[in-house]
Amino acid sequence: MLSKFQIFKIGFSDVAPHLLSVIPFGIIFGAIGIELGFDPIMTYSTSLIIFGGASQIVFLQLLSGGASSLIAITSVGVINSRHLLYGAVLSEYLSKLSLIKKLFISYFVVDQGFAVSNNYFKKNREQNFNHYHLLGSGITLWLCWQISTIMGIYLGSIVPEALGLKFAIPLTFIAIIINEIRKIDHLVVMIVSGLAATFFYNAPFKSYILISPIIGLVTAYLILKFKKWLGPQYLSQD
Repeated sequence: MLSKFQIFKIGFSDVAPHLLSVIPFGIIFGAIGIELGFDPIMTYSTSLIIFGGASQIVFLQLLSGGASSLIAITSVGVINSRHLLYGAVLSEYLSKLSLIKKLFISYFVVDQGFAVSNNYFKKNREQNFNHYHLLGSGITLWLCWQISTIMGIYLGSIVPEALGLKFAIPLTFIAIIINEIRKIDHLVVMIVSGLAATFFYNAPFKSYILISPIIGLVTAYLILKFKKWLGPQYLSQD
C-alpha cells in the first residue's frame, strides 16, 4: 500500500502536463481583469473564491458590461453546474470521508484534476487514502492558478492601454470550445445556444445570458434522449 504522501505526489505528477495550458490561461485571466477596469484585489479575489477559469472571465465581463450581480453570480452557477456531475461520480470513492473533508476537497476539484483523479480511482479502487490523489492534483492546479493570476495582474498593469487585451476574451473561449466543434451534437447545442442568445438579446436585465445556456442544456438533454432511443451504438458516436 502506498503512503498518503506517495499518492499525493502521484496526483501532482498526473496533473503536471495540464499545467502547460493552465498557467497561460491564468496569466490571460489576470491581465483581462485589469483590462476590464477591475483593481488587482477584485481580480485576484475571483481566483481565490470562484477558482473556475472560464466562469471567472464571464463573471468579470458581465459586471464590466453592466449586468447585475445576481445575473453574474447565477451565470457562474450555470457554467459550474458540471461540478454536480463531478461530485456524483467522485462520491463513490469518497463515501468514507467526513463531511468536513469532503467540503475541503471539493474546493480543489476542477476539470483537469477531476479527469486525472477519476482515472486513478478507477484503476486503484482497493488503495487506501485515494483522496490524497485528488488533493495532489487539485492543490497543484490551485497554486499554479493563483500564481499565474498574479502574474497576469502584473502584466495587465504594465501593458499600454493602446495595445489592449480585450481581444483575448473571445480568443480564450474559442480555444476552449474548438475541440468540441468536431462533435456534431455539441455543435448543434452551440448553434442553438447562439441563436437563443441572439433572439433574446433585448430581454430585460441581460437575462439572455441565462436563457441561452438553459435552452442549450435542454437541447443537449433532448439529443441525448434521442440517441438513447436510436440505440446504444449511437451514444458512443460524436
